[in-house]
Amino acid sequence: MKINYLYVCERKLWLFDRGIQLEENSEKVLLGKLLSEYSYPSETRREVLIDDLIKIDVMGEEEIREIKYSNSLASANRIQILYYLYYLKMLGIERKGIINYPKMRRMEEVSLTPEAEREVEQAIKRVEEVLSSPRPPEVKRKSYCPKCAYYEFCFG
Repeated sequence: MKINYLYVCERKLWLFDRGIQLEENSEKVLLGKLLSEYSYPSETRREVLIDDLIKIDVMGEEEIREIKYSNSLASANRIQILYYLYYLKMLGIERKGIINYPKMRRMEEVSLTPEAEREVEQAIKRVEEVLSSPRPPEVKRKSYCPKCAYYEFCFG
């Protein structure tokens, strides 16, 4: 989750890490959870929690899948599944990644290339930098801020 939040908003990442977790009240988050829960009902290995660190929506024999409500935060979705692939590789498990957008009837394949591994390593390093700060990053208004669960916290 932290890697995803890094790409969405560093302030959200910092607040989330400090236990300020407002997603439970977000309609968007609820819609995403419902979509994930009711999509691909024939898949048996769902919401696979590994090392109490990553939770993969669907784990197949050859691929892992993340189910997303929309591709509006495509770069965050991509780095999240790349991080999962990276983490699995560290455990000796190699898979390909697929991001499913069932509402859009679209999917995107993601591979952990050497360049992607470097991107993940840089993201991990940046997460550590953000979280080591004693203060949250300044508010930066982005086009999707009004839809964020933290909007009132940041702008209210």
